Formats: sequence, C-alpha cells, structure tokens
Amino acid sequence: MRFAGKTAIVTGGASGIGEAFVRRFVAEGGAVMIAELDVERAAALSAELGERVAYELVDVADAEAFAPLADKTIERFGGIDILFNNAGIGNFGLTPDMDVEQWRRCIAVNLDAVFYACRAIIPHLKTRGGGAIVNTASASGLAADYGFTAYNAAKAGVINYTRCLAIDHARDNIRANAICPGPVDTPLLTSGVDAIEGLRAEWERIVPSGRFARPEEIASVALFLASDDASGVTGASIPVDGGLTAHTGQPDLRDVMAAAAQEA
Repeated sequence: MRFAGKTAIVTGGASGIGEAFVRRFVAEGGAVMIAELDVERAAALSAELGERVAYELVDVADAEAFAPLADKTIERFGGIDILFNNAGIGNFGLTPDMDVEQWRRCIAVNLDAVFYACRAIIPHLKTRGGGAIVNTASASGLAADYGFTAYNAAKAGVINYTRCLAIDHARDNIRANAICPGPVDTPLLTSGVDAIEGLRAEWERIVPSGRFARPEEIASVALFLASDDASGVTGASIPVDGGLTAHTGQPDLRDVMAAAAQEA
C-alpha cells in the first residue's frame, strides 16, 4: 500500500502504460485522476476500478487544460501528490517532407504538454509539502531513429526538461524523473507495427531481450519513481528498453561467426 492517501494525475491513463500504472496505483491504495481524449475507455476503467478513479476529457496540447483539471482533482480527492506525464503520439517523416503542423502537433503533445502540466500542478505539489513528477520520455530521446525527426526531438526535450525540473524544485521536496521505454506492446504502437509485414520481427531481432516490453513492466518503473522508495532519486532518465540503448549497433560477432562456420 505504498500509495495509500496519495493522489496522482495521469495523462493518457486509459490504455497502455498509463492504464497499467493506474491499475497498480489504485491496487496499492492510491486515487487517480485520468486525463484522456478517449473518455469512453477512461469511463470504463473508472467504472471497473471504483470510486478512487475519476477522469476528465483533456487535450494535453491545450495550455489552458491543466488548471481546471487540477481544481477538479483537488475537489474530488483533496490534493495532488504525483503527476505522471504519460500521454504521447508517434510521428514519422524526414525533415524536408514534414508538414509544419505535423511537427508542431508532435512537439505539442510530447513536449509542450509536459510543461503545461508541470506549470499548473507544481504549485499544488508544493502546498502538499512536496511530491513526485514522472515523465514518459523514450529510448528515442537518448539516441536517434531513422525518420522520427520530430518525435526524437520532443523526447530528448522531455529528458532535459526533466533534469531542469529536478534541480529547480529539489528544495521544494519535489522529485522529477523520466522513464525511457523501448518498444512496448501498447495499442498505439502495435497497431502500426503489426500493419507492416516483418517490422515486429526486425524490431525483436534488434532489441537484446528479443521482445517488446509489456506495459506493466514500464509502469512498474514509473511507480517506483513515484513512490517514497525512490526518495533519493531525482533528475534521472531510466531506460526500460530491453537493452536497446545499451547496444552500440555494431554486428553480433557470434551470429556472423556461426553463419561462417555453417557455410564452411
């Protein structure tokens, strides 16, 4: 019951990593306000988990959306202790081919929204004597991917912005950390991946663990960072990527040598 008496706001909390976080946060005693565009799914999750889960229709790219969300959360649950900035979207395109509005939407949802939420919520964390912020960045914020220009830029921004939050608000007893997932079996990712023949197999070949992560595996790290178990951790960006960013990208000599031996 690590989160008994605690309240979290979770953006994108009705599916994938966010849903896994919400389920376990509530199971461990906490209350959650879900900020979602998919209110049908959020309503179903709230109905399933009970009175300690509420939801609001929120476009995280709206700079003015978070102040009323904070007010509604406090009205419902009495305060705010944890902010999990989890909502995000993908984006693919080379720089010369990318529409300006496509770029702006990716940056708005993945990076600007983290700032909007923190700007509105940090004053409420301070009134509680401190709290925790967890931001979903990405392994793609730690290194570059082919063709994911805007997404890579946004997630790298989340990582360094998280560091800024950590040092600016350490004396307020507010911790800020980021998680950096690799490929995860979420509806958002797998719907696109499985539509392209051979893409999942190639991705699984590249990831050292040989598989996509489960949403629960990513959420468990976010929950740790949100909890008092991580009281000494702030400003960290933690890869949860099956070893993806631990790899230089160079060939696996074991495979090359085994293939050569078979040919011989």
